[in-house]
Amino acid sequence: MQNNRNEKVYLQHLHIEHAQALLDLRLHNHEYLQPFEPIRDASYFTVEGQEKDIQTGLGDKDLISSQLFGIFLTDSNELVGRAALTGIARGPFQNANLGYFIGQDQQGRGYMTEAVRLCVQYAFEELDLHRVQAGVMPKNTPSLRVLEKVGFRSEGLAKRYLRINGVWEDHQLFAITREDWE
Repeated sequence: MQNNRNEKVYLQHLHIEHAQALLDLRLHNHEYLQPFEPIRDASYFTVEGQEKDIQTGLGDKDLISSQLFGIFLTDSNELVGRAALTGIARGPFQNANLGYFIGQDQQGRGYMTEAVRLCVQYAFEELDLHRVQAGVMPKNTPSLRVLEKVGFRSEGLAKRYLRINGVWEDHQLFAITREDWE
């Protein structure tokens, strides 16, 4: 991964050895994150569950459909969040879905905005994608601000788009294309 670092944060592909730190981050922030995530089976909140999730992003970058990144603080190397490019489609689409979270203790410091910038840069420069899209619940104001700061454009409201915390939630859809980025 080239240019995956700035003065605040850096992205690193998640590997099996990150499973415990990722689990600790998820458990510490479970109540904070749950209103914005699907209800997951208890097995997800184990080291093995995190290893299984991480394995979806391992392999040849041109062949796998997911890229999972840890978001680490540049000054301390602490894992503070995760960003993921999922549903990577090749052929005429050249698209990925962006998802991300950061621990509650780190919110509001600009880390997520910088991490999303690095992730989008990776999508365009390393994966040679044309488009990155993201869906955000309208009530998730911090996440909406992150996408706007990075240059994503709103493409409309998708009604009952994803089942989040047991409820079919509307999502504001955003996208950025290579032309927007350049």
